[in-house]
Amino acid sequence: MGSSRSDFATLLRAWRDRLSPADAGFAVTADRRAPGLRREELAQLAGLSVDYVLRLEQGRAKHPSAQVVGALARALQLSRAERDQLYRSAGLLPPQDGTVGTHVPAGIQRLAGRLGDVPIGVFAADWTLVWWNATWCALHGDPTVLPPSERNLARALFARGAAHAAMLPVQSERGQDAFEVSIVADLKDAVSRYPGDVQLDRLVNELRSVSDAFAHHWSTKTAAVQHTTDQKTIRHPEVGDILLDCDVLIVPGADLRMVTYTAATGSGDAAKLDLLRVTGGRTTSPLP
Repeated sequence: MGSSRSDFATLLRAWRDRLSPADAGFAVTADRRAPGLRREELAQLAGLSVDYVLRLEQGRAKHPSAQVVGALARALQLSRAERDQLYRSAGLLPPQDGTVGTHVPAGIQRLAGRLGDVPIGVFAADWTLVWWNATWCALHGDPTVLPPSERNLARALFARGAAHAAMLPVQSERGQDAFEVSIVADLKDAVSRYPGDVQLDRLVNELRSVSDAFAHHWSTKTAAVQHTTDQKTIRHPEVGDILLDCDVLIVPGADLRMVTYTAATGSGDAAKLDLLRVTGGRTTSPLP
């Protein structure tokens, strides 16, 4: 087991040194001495503490969880083969075929990272948030304050835990009921395609037991339109109501959804979004 931890630490350091900060969405400044990511940048991308990343790289942190390894693999923009190697070096089985995938291809991360002005979140087929940029945090709040299991849109909508408490008030142009129905439709589709996924089954059973609305939508037999494009008003604590176009883009071959928020150039909502991007979502007073 000690050799395995040593291999894991070696891979972690090597792949951190390999990844270009520009490809990860960080500015490259003149004072940067190393070509790869800094340890604090990797920690930020993976939603981990810098101290924990340090202990992993030194081989002092034992038995990282599958969620931690998955987050590191996404942050390091590993290929599927490299991701599986990282899992094995941690003494874990790689994600199996037939389960909801959380791997975000490097090309998608590079594309999203270079669109820093646009809030972007990447979701798995079960609506678990697996990747986001800084502007997403400024608009919706920092997902790292939540446990990984709570970074789920369906859980935020229908449960009453940390995810629900952290979700800002959002008004859908299509109506709240239609929005909820579309998310349930997506989960139904995921269940039909991943019948052996234990985590997905657990999520659905939990939501059916804690939410009458979810249970009702789940039992409805009529066809529902899956969640794609919408216009949403988000009530932000710093800038007030902000009306944005929300588009859901499907990532071919990866079964992921890239959610983006934009506003018309020159509009008051665009000005609010720009302010959030510049301040990181922390302003002194809302715009008029």
